[in-house]
Amino acid sequence: MVNPSPVYRGRLAPSPTGLLHLGHARTFWTAQERARAADGQLLLRNDDLDAARCRPEFVTAMLEDLRWFGLQWVEPMVAQSARLSLYGAAFGRLREAGAIYPCTCSRKDVLVAAGAPHEVADEPLYPGTCRPENLPEAERARRAAWPRENFTWRFRVPDGAPVEFRDEHFGSQRSIAGREIGDFVVWRKDGGPSYQLACVVDDAEMGITEVVRGADLLLSTFRQVLLYHTLGQVPPAFYHCPLVTDEKGVRLAKRHDALALRTLREQGRTPEQLRAEWR
Repeated sequence: MVNPSPVYRGRLAPSPTGLLHLGHARTFWTAQERARAADGQLLLRNDDLDAARCRPEFVTAMLEDLRWFGLQWVEPMVAQSARLSLYGAAFGRLREAGAIYPCTCSRKDVLVAAGAPHEVADEPLYPGTCRPENLPEAERARRAAWPRENFTWRFRVPDGAPVEFRDEHFGSQRSIAGREIGDFVVWRKDGGPSYQLACVVDDAEMGITEVVRGADLLLSTFRQVLLYHTLGQVPPAFYHCPLVTDEKGVRLAKRHDALALRTLREQGRTPEQLRAEWR
């Protein structure tokens, strides 16, 4: 599905782990408006890799709510769960390039090593415990033969190197690898790709020319830019939308049932009313 032409191609990529809320709707509507302004295409991807939380009823609700809100896309919908071979192939390329290494650290281990007192919203800075150069030679040799399965694998960031991209909403973005973004997970111990790897592989294979998503994923973009370059791909353009918050200033999450699209529809609200409120 790689885009062979310079035609604009955007995407919606909801995850069916709960009901879509007003924040999703605002971001997705922005994606649709930008695609229409460019006379381009908008695709739909079902980001359903979280097997423990993704449920069929949420997929059904997702499609109903998107259509109710007035969103349209080019069929068919793509499902990440049907694309595992693509992620495995990308993993193989990263391993051949020496860009990743196996890691036995749990999230708790990383938090303790990083001095973080509790769980954080983004990944804590990885201290490099399992980097090959920090292990005894015998252990390095043993791990070199480990299979992909049943291990966490991390991408080695280029310490001290600037990672940059221009965001179409927030402007120029810059981060220093190893200081602000550390080595990050690309393959999970449960046998699946991380969000970072799956997102890059899918957007590249689908020929996406611009990614529109929430500002909470700005840091993820630095990691994904590194993956694009390592996999020999050109990153798309990025547009990160300001987050929608509740009356207390807390950004919306799927636990905000009162602002779920399904709830608002049942209250008699219309998409036109909701869109008018954020203009």
